[in-house]
Order: sequence, then structure tokens, then C-alpha cells
Amino acid sequence: MAQKYILAIDEGTTGTRAVIIDKDSNIKAQAYSEFAQLTPAPDKTEHNASEIWDKTYAMMKKVLQESDLKPTDIQSIGITNQRCTRLAWNKETGKPLYNALVWQDMRNADLVAKLAPAWGEKVYKHTGWAFGPIYSSLGLNWLCENVPGVRSGAESGDVVFGTIDCWLVYNLTGGKVHATSASNATVNGMYDLYTDDWYKEWFDFLNVPVKAMPKVLDDDGFYGVTDPKLFGAEIPITGNIGDQQAGLFGQGCIKLGEVKCTHGTGTFLNMNVGDKLPESRRGTNVLIAWRMKGKNTYTLEGYASVTGSAVQWLRDGAELIQKSSESEPLAASVADNGGVYFVPAMTGLSAPWWDFSARGMIIGITRGTSRAHLARATLESIVYQTKDFLQSMKEDSGGVEIGTMKVDGGAVRNDWLMQFQSDLLNADVVRPVNPEATVMGAAYMSGLGSGYWSSPEEAFSNLKVEKAFQPKMSEDERNKLYAGWTKAVHHAMGWLK
Repeated sequence: MAQKYILAIDEGTTGTRAVIIDKDSNIKAQAYSEFAQLTPAPDKTEHNASEIWDKTYAMMKKVLQESDLKPTDIQSIGITNQRCTRLAWNKETGKPLYNALVWQDMRNADLVAKLAPAWGEKVYKHTGWAFGPIYSSLGLNWLCENVPGVRSGAESGDVVFGTIDCWLVYNLTGGKVHATSASNATVNGMYDLYTDDWYKEWFDFLNVPVKAMPKVLDDDGFYGVTDPKLFGAEIPITGNIGDQQAGLFGQGCIKLGEVKCTHGTGTFLNMNVGDKLPESRRGTNVLIAWRMKGKNTYTLEGYASVTGSAVQWLRDGAELIQKSSESEPLAASVADNGGVYFVPAMTGLSAPWWDFSARGMIIGITRGTSRAHLARATLESIVYQTKDFLQSMKEDSGGVEIGTMKVDGGAVRNDWLMQFQSDLLNADVVRPVNPEATVMGAAYMSGLGSGYWSSPEEAFSNLKVEKAFQPKMSEDERNKLYAGWTKAVHHAMGWLK
């Protein structure tokens, strides 16, 4: 029998990647294209959903051409995507009624402040996602209130809602399937973890027709087949998983307590907490990591919006360095941070502080402070924020300790940063050979759904470690550094109040 392959789509916030992967986890070919970032106002971020579909389709065709494969050589398709970005479209014509509202969009910040006293804790408890402008449910409310025909169309059944994964499935199947995955549903601030269904009470309060929401399927479920008009053959779609959960899965973190940390523009840290829904809420988000064969696995997630972008600010804003890579030798050139802490709260503080009135602050400067100390404080701030996540996760998970953290993302190539992360967290930090954990997670999920791999263990058998970092710092030094960070954070909080 001829060898088959998996085609995985990684639909990110700034671009679309299509990748073809073989059974040994090798990338046979990939294609990437950016799409437009629309910012009609400082608090508004939008995407043209039709452009996203056009770019996705083009990259899929391109990667097939470059790998010299036919559609019949593809066993199945897997999807991973930017989460929380939401849109409404006519289910017959497939035409969006408005641009997609991106997860970064802040137009509902005032509404969040207004509703927080009555609903903040309640929706956090039910949905597991800390109440904030990122809520897709609030985005749908905005569309219903401000775009003609959205609410009436949703009530009549002519208009449907969905996130970007759902939009891609709809277009890939020629409009036949309107479905999302459990991992994507749980990130939107509108899915009730206790009933495992859309949070109807919240929808009713927002006056958003819940009947327009997609069906929720397993992450390794069957999402239909591609319209033959697209590729000349029907290809099964058997995997759909949110991007951060895909990163956790792609790193092989399928056991209780296993952790992955993605360092990009921001930082996401996810911990596998098994098949029991955590009851406590101490600032991190509680999500469905994936649902496979009808069984939920849960994750605790912490997110900091400014980590890698803090280094970009050091380069472009403060102009203390010319290239981001200069931060590593600069940080290493001084023995310590010189008592300097940088709290990069340029857009407020996220998990576990959730203070959007906080602002960035550099504190502890003396006459002896140099740009090397500022570079070191910037890199250290990335790791302190991951420590914040883990402190909350330990409590929410019932005391689960981590021994190893798997990492991915652009910043993990910085050896100094990875060693400091190992030191401060008192854990081994493992960097894989293949840093594309997110798209690999989508591929593995699809391959398991279609029987390409017989088990997760078989799928992950070719994961390879590039480098591992072990902690060298004393407990006293670790505690002293983190105490200084915590003190600095409290000084940055409430700045705009």
C-alpha cells in the first residue's frame, strides 16, 4: 500500500500555514501566507474571514503541489487555530455579515467593567475562562447589537455563528458541516463546563441566539469530507483542536501534571490536569484540553500578553538593542539583575492577577544600572510570569508538582532564558528538535482520529529532544528573586485607577 500523509492547517493570528507530515513526524512540505490585520480603531482588531479562507485554500493547494502529492495521498486533515476570534455568516451563501472580531479586540472592555459585579465570578466559574474582553460571547453580542441582520438572521436560522476553526470546516465541506471542537468551544467564555454544553443562561442574558451556535464534536471526531470541487477528491477531516491545547498535545503532554510553555509574542503555559474538572479558580483558566472518544482531558492555562513583545519593545521602543538576539549576551554579561525588575504590563496584567488597569514599570534603578541590567530584567520578567501561573496551578490542581516543562516558540532558542526558567521553576526545561508543536498537535489529533496512528504513544514515538536544561540555583536565591518580582507587580497594579 502506498504511503499516506496527514495535512495539517495551522491558522494563526497573523497567517495561515499548511503542513504535510509523514508517519515518522517528518515535515514533507509546508506553505505559509500572512493575511491583513485590520485595526479600524485603537481598541478594535478584525480579520477578513473570506481572506482567511482564500489563503487557507491556497496554502493547502500549494503544499500538495510542492510535495508532489495527490489528494488521494492524504489520509486526513487536521485543524488548529487562533482561538476566540468570532464571526457570523449566512449559512446558505457562506458570506460573512461583518469582519471577524479577533481575540485581541478590546471593544467590549467597558461592557466587561459594567457586567463584572453581577456576572464576572459566575461566568468564570461556569466557563472556566476569566471574565474579559476576549470572551467570544461578548463579541457575538456586539455583532447582534451593531450589525443589521445578525440577530434576526440567527433567530430565523439563516445566520450561524462560529470561531475560525468552524469557519474553515464549513468552507472545506462546501457548507455541509457547522461544527467546532470541545477544545475550541471551551475557550470562548460561553461553554458551560458543568453541563458540557453552551451556557444558555449567559446567551439568554446577552440576547444572543444559542441556536446559531455550532455542534460541539470530539477533537478527534469526524468533521465531514472536503467538497470534491476543492481538490478533486473527498478528504476526511478528523482533527480540530485549539492552538494552545494543540501545543500541549503536540509535545506529548498526555499525562497528569505534564506541562508545556509556549514563548512567542506572549506566553501560554498549559498543565494537563487529567479527566477530573478542577473546582477551584485562582486566576488561571480551566479548559478542556481535548475530548477524545467522548472523554474530556482538562488543562489549566495561564497567559501573559507581553513577554516576547517586551524584548521587541527593548529593541524598537527603548532602542537599547538593535536585534532581539542581542538580549541573550547582554543578560549574560552581568552577574545578576542589579535589583532591577521590569513588569511588562503594557496592556495590563493577565493571569493570575487580571488587572487591566496595571501598566508597565521598571523599578530598582540605581546609578550603577546599565542597559545589560535592563536586558536581563526584561528576560527575567518572562520567566517570573510563568512562575505566577504555576503558583496558581499548583493550588487549582490539588498540589500537582512539575518536574519537567516542555517548551516551544521563538524565544526558546535563547539558552540563557531557558536556563533561568529551569533555575527559577526548579524544573527540567526540555526543548524539542521540532519547535512546531502546535501544527504537530493538529496532525497527531487528525491521525489518531483517522487511524493513521494506532495510539498516542505510537504518534509521539518520534518526538526528539534538542536540549535539556537542569536547575542550578539555590532555593534561597530563587525565593529572593521571586519575592522581588511579586513586590514589583503590586507597585504596577491599579495604575489607571
